[in-house]
Amino acid sequence: MSGAAHGIRPYRSYVYAYPHKTSYRPLPERPALRELWAGEDKSALSLYLHIPFCEVRCGFCNLFTRIGAPDELTARYLDALERQALAVREALGDADAVRFAAAAFGGGTPTFLTARELERLCDIAEKRTGADLRAVPLSVETSPATATADRLAVLAERGTTRLSIGVQSFVDEEARAAVRPQRRADVEAALGRIRDTGVPVLNIDLIYGIEGQTEATWRRSLDAALAWRPEELYLYPLYVRPLTALGRQGETGGDAAWDEQRLRLYREGLDHLLAHGYEQVSMRMFRRRGQGTVPRGPDDHACQTDGMIGLGCGARSYTSGLHYSFDYAVDMRRIRTIIDDYTETADFTRAEVGRRIDDGEARRRHLLQSLLQAQGMEVSGYRDRFGSAPAEDFPVELAAFAGRGWLEEIGGLLRLTPEGLAYSDALGPELFSPAVRDAMAVYEPK
Repeated sequence: MSGAAHGIRPYRSYVYAYPHKTSYRPLPERPALRELWAGEDKSALSLYLHIPFCEVRCGFCNLFTRIGAPDELTARYLDALERQALAVREALGDADAVRFAAAAFGGGTPTFLTARELERLCDIAEKRTGADLRAVPLSVETSPATATADRLAVLAERGTTRLSIGVQSFVDEEARAAVRPQRRADVEAALGRIRDTGVPVLNIDLIYGIEGQTEATWRRSLDAALAWRPEELYLYPLYVRPLTALGRQGETGGDAAWDEQRLRLYREGLDHLLAHGYEQVSMRMFRRRGQGTVPRGPDDHACQTDGMIGLGCGARSYTSGLHYSFDYAVDMRRIRTIIDDYTETADFTRAEVGRRIDDGEARRRHLLQSLLQAQGMEVSGYRDRFGSAPAEDFPVELAAFAGRGWLEEIGGLLRLTPEGLAYSDALGPELFSPAVRDAMAVYEPK
């Protein structure tokens, strides 16, 4: 039975990480990074560098980013990023081998930086943390306006294996409705420059559920993207969140008709991509078949078990016992203050804001982040790690998912059905622990 038959809304929350950052709190003890990383497995770390700047802020965006960077702010930010990188690398120590298995530059828009600043960003990653960018998968986010030839040339030369561009819609009227002013001609020109770099993986982000969007205009965007034969495509449902431009305009997106529109467009996009030679990796991610060996993207990283080093004021870091970051905001004034504070920080040796991860939360995180991938989760792998079966730890949740037709177990593999994948944004939040839900419920958006 489908979720709709149960009266369940399909779009509750996009679960891209667990626990969600709104459950983080200031850490009174401010633990030293050296102590946090002592004894951690550092043989397959993921490195993420966050650049919190954009040329414009889209109407749906609630990411930690600001518009523009006056008074040499990018230079001051990179200075702080270098200080943080040095402190983190020292905290990792040399008692155990430190190796980075994947790297990513995100934001914001990393290519907001100039070509020279991008060179410095790569130098920080390599010379200050020890990551070999040419030897590991490196994913970088860009935008049509900032994907200039000189910037892309730097990224290609420094080992980038994946460029991800947020197009959202190839229909100019829809882009304006999403408060993302752009012209299709400029988007196509940027895609041409990306292909000219020879970077092996192009990812294009598209959004469905925009006001005025129809099946015909959605198909137009899909076909325009497919014309570039991208190795990956992400199809995102539109969300309207507090303190965003669409939220301030009074858009709520709270009615059933909008849910039905998004679900209909999701199914249209799914069928269209499957028919054009793509496989579904998750609700959002699609990968072109027959590519041979493809550099790993961020979704392929073993985020259930491997550690994460996040550099920058919007980045998170993960140890087995603590997820930590800096303060989080959506409101532009608050973001500006946090960025300014970050650039003035001299001591990056301690964790400031975060959430402790106990055994129960580790089990939830492993299950949640595995199930939301189309390939599912090996029950034996879960048992090897935790000494129990998922059904023993989460009998109520898993029975409910199976009863709704969302979940199946075949040959030792626990995975979502096609309907379960469609309802990923309803299923994910149901696996949150009561403690995380309570923390998120009392979080005041800022």
